[in-house]
Amino acid sequence: MTTASDTAVTPTEPRPVRPKTRLGPMARRESRLAFGMLAPTFAIVLTIVLFPLLANFWISVKPVELADLRPPTPAASERVNGEAAAVGDEIQVEYRLRNRSRKTVIHDVILDDTLPAGLAPVALDQRCSLTGRELTCHLGSWEPGFSERLQLSLIVSQAFLANPVSPRDSDLRITGSAENVLTSLTFTGENFRRIFDATEFWSVLWVTFAYTIFGTAGALVLGLFAAQLLNTSFKGRGLLRGLFLFPYVAPVIAVAFTWVVLLDPFSGTLNAILKQMGVVESPINFFGQRAISFEFLGLGLDFPLALSTVIAFEAWRYFPLSFLFILARMQSIPADMYEAAEIDGATPLQQFWHISLPQVMGILSILFLLRFIWTFNKFDDIFLLTGGAAGTRTLTVDVYEKGFALSNLGAGAAVAVVVFFVLVTFSMLYFRFTPKEEGL
Repeated sequence: MTTASDTAVTPTEPRPVRPKTRLGPMARRESRLAFGMLAPTFAIVLTIVLFPLLANFWISVKPVELADLRPPTPAASERVNGEAAAVGDEIQVEYRLRNRSRKTVIHDVILDDTLPAGLAPVALDQRCSLTGRELTCHLGSWEPGFSERLQLSLIVSQAFLANPVSPRDSDLRITGSAENVLTSLTFTGENFRRIFDATEFWSVLWVTFAYTIFGTAGALVLGLFAAQLLNTSFKGRGLLRGLFLFPYVAPVIAVAFTWVVLLDPFSGTLNAILKQMGVVESPINFFGQRAISFEFLGLGLDFPLALSTVIAFEAWRYFPLSFLFILARMQSIPADMYEAAEIDGATPLQQFWHISLPQVMGILSILFLLRFIWTFNKFDDIFLLTGGAAGTRTLTVDVYEKGFALSNLGAGAAVAVVVFFVLVTFSMLYFRFTPKEEGL
């Protein structure tokens, strides 16, 4: 028979509470000193990184065009008509005034000029006043596109004939104030509305993801294959490793021009070889043809030729970076693991699948993140190869075309903001769902 004492639950021992350690006076001084010494570095980094980012966000909600980068200012030029040959002659000074802006009003326009000695005005415009030789004209506000000619008649005296100085030799000064769209507090969401309402944006977004995913995957696969190939010892391995780095270290303008020449539909080497072998009847425009149609199992399909060629270039150019990191990780794997697997009868493919691949999975994960971000932001490769034509237009090319080709900086900045949020979302999902290694 059991008793109450036998069934009593033994109370669990409370977890020991770790006492909070407090920094001593010397440690606090050292911490303050460290933060003080690092503060300039943090400030510089934040300025370099955050200022362009915040400026891009600011411009994305502004109706800013390329011409708005120059603040609206009044323009004035001076011309002199007539000859001063004798005392009493009359010459005309004409000021040509203009508002350069087509959409902004310029307020409080003031023109200042210095007249040469010996020239007396016949009559002054009611907006002008003369103090000694200093001419000042208060011209009020100018509407967008405003233009005017202000004339001033001057009588020649003996003092001017003794020292003739052209009125144009003096410094003409004109000032005014206008609202700058870049610094105003006027905001709009029209840039983003136009982006998401345009059907081409979703096509460009799809092309960007296709280019990024397949280009990144291709670079990783080629790098993994090259690392596995050059991980074994053979004669001339060092020279071959150096040659494998050529696509990455060569200037992008050089390798892009080489690909364009090799794949040219009229004089390209590849098209000449394909025609000689009878593979094709007419040349293939690899960078200029959007798609080629073919049938597979009775279905008509369109293969994106230009986009696939650009993806192939991306994978070829950037696989050496993956190759270097993967090869370094493979060489750190102990040889005993491969020897034990070989004794157990594992084939080379099984050794790669069960030993090499799990060991390099961590570096592959990091490379995928880096290459995805870099490829998503890639601009120069596509711009040099196709200019964004034939279905190869990505978001970065769209930023350039909207911001500079169409002179709409606000729309270009809005697309750049979309790129930023896409990459931030991808990075967050990547770190959220990527399995952590043990010990981290």
